[in-house]
Amino acid sequence: MNAQEKETEKFQLLAFGSIKPSGWIKIQMEKDINGFVGNLDQIVPDLINDPIYGIGRLQKHSKTKELGNLKEGDADGNEQYMWWNSETQSNWWDGYLRNVLLLNEKVGLEKVKKYIYAILATQDDDGYLGIYTPELRYQFHSENGELWSKTTLFRGLLAYYEYSKDVKVWNALKKAVDNVMQNYPINASSPFSSGEKFNGGVSHGLTFTDVLDRMYQITGDKKYVNYALFLYQDFSNTFQSEKDAQLDNILNPDYKLQSHGVHTFEHLRPLIVAAYANKNSELQNALAVYIQRIENATTLTGGAIGDEWIAERLPNATHTGYEYCSLQELLDSYTVLLQKKGQPKIADEIETIFYNAAQGSRDPNHSCIAYLKTDNSFEMEGTKNGEIEPNRKQTRYKYSPAHQDVAVCCNPNAGRISPYFIEKSWMKQGNNSLVAAILSPNILETTIDNNPIRIEEITEYPFKNNFIFKIYNPKKTNFILKIRKPIWATEVVTNEKFTLENGFIVLDRKFNKEDQIQIKFKASIIVKEDANHEKYFTYGAQVFAKSISATEHKGKIYKGNFFDITYTPKENTKYIFIPNNNAKFENEKIYVTLKNSTTNELENVEL
Repeated sequence: MNAQEKETEKFQLLAFGSIKPSGWIKIQMEKDINGFVGNLDQIVPDLINDPIYGIGRLQKHSKTKELGNLKEGDADGNEQYMWWNSETQSNWWDGYLRNVLLLNEKVGLEKVKKYIYAILATQDDDGYLGIYTPELRYQFHSENGELWSKTTLFRGLLAYYEYSKDVKVWNALKKAVDNVMQNYPINASSPFSSGEKFNGGVSHGLTFTDVLDRMYQITGDKKYVNYALFLYQDFSNTFQSEKDAQLDNILNPDYKLQSHGVHTFEHLRPLIVAAYANKNSELQNALAVYIQRIENATTLTGGAIGDEWIAERLPNATHTGYEYCSLQELLDSYTVLLQKKGQPKIADEIETIFYNAAQGSRDPNHSCIAYLKTDNSFEMEGTKNGEIEPNRKQTRYKYSPAHQDVAVCCNPNAGRISPYFIEKSWMKQGNNSLVAAILSPNILETTIDNNPIRIEEITEYPFKNNFIFKIYNPKKTNFILKIRKPIWATEVVTNEKFTLENGFIVLDRKFNKEDQIQIKFKASIIVKEDANHEKYFTYGAQVFAKSISATEHKGKIYKGNFFDITYTPKENTKYIFIPNNNAKFENEKIYVTLKNSTTNELENVEL
């Protein structure tokens, strides 16, 4: 394969910080900053403050880290625990700094700047920025976190650079990425060769393509995507314990997804970047196959299964869980796919994840999230709806600000998901089209032909389907506005003249200095059916569920009045779907008639 002729990408990204949250999402992000997202360094200080990128870099005789986890259900081997703190720290900082920058949170801004410059101070003269001493770096024959620790760190640095335009940060990033490319030379090295034992950290490192793709978006330099293609090819040609995304496995029609779910869903991004690095039909075909397999492994709420391994299973509303990390990783992967392909269906999938599975995995009353969750949650007491799993004590099905007894991975990712969602809400197409691709309350500030444009997207979506787009266009610049029509919308209500183009409402008119667009999407109740013939009631972008009255129990208490929480149901009534259910939508709820599975009586139920 050669990567000289690149596949055309549909949309262009806007710099991080161009789109800021508003409305209920902003309020929720502010609560997160005042909650576990903003205080994880106080909740698990030993993990966040480990100087693993600096004076505490890993060397030949470094001891295994004490992380406070039970190791129940983890893959065998202690080498993985050596690099874990780099992931916890960098993913937390990535989410924290993105929240702080988007919210313009004054105290946090100073804290973030101090962190950025402290990290840059650890960079070696040759550009190395990472967690290993010279005797180890780039010379591995077993499990390691070389590329993974860089990926998690560099993603945050890139966001900070795009927001601040700090040249010192950009120069450090370029030097650090060049250091990787020099030490793992393209087509003349094998970064993913690491023996034939568990190598989850090595496999995570394939997402270094996140950094490379963003570097390409910023510079237009194809060396970055060429290198991403090389990484994917090497990953595919070496032993990997997390192997779902290897090319031969994708092209094998009998292969079933089986790996650690988070790896499976994050590896969609490297495959996308590789497929768009050149015009190669085999990779494009592989991408189509892999997307279909992922869709088949996702619940109707957007829950990407894996509790923690997929294990050749299909989704089940009660019996297959999904990990919060997987929700963030699949959402992020779909945003990359949306930018490259421009298909509105992908944006619908992104909204389904964020507005349903992700929101449903948050405790609505306390600052904590579920590590693992099922669509049908009849209890949240640590186990999967009371199921006893052989050979391990399951504790992941609870709410926690850290989940330190398992791994502090989901909580950092829970801090990332809102900024990543907001960041891709708008994209650009060509020189003069702005695309409202993912619908949410937000404020866009960008330029067309170097002229400033500001658009406030005022909405309570997805709770209500009305939108006002307030446009500030001081130079009266000519541009085209495109708004995605959701797949569920039965009618578009607006006074504007528009055309419908590939699922996007196109408004091509002169916009005044101050202008506005009002638009409403009509919806109806849709009953969706999964592969197990179980029914889901949906209206608009939301999936509805019946709440279960439960008793709350406090568990482990952390610094700052944070604590783990479990819930024991006060009643355990289950219901059976009936075709003549008289479902109606009223006051943001669905009212429906269902059959009580115990009494066989029909009851009116509120969802």
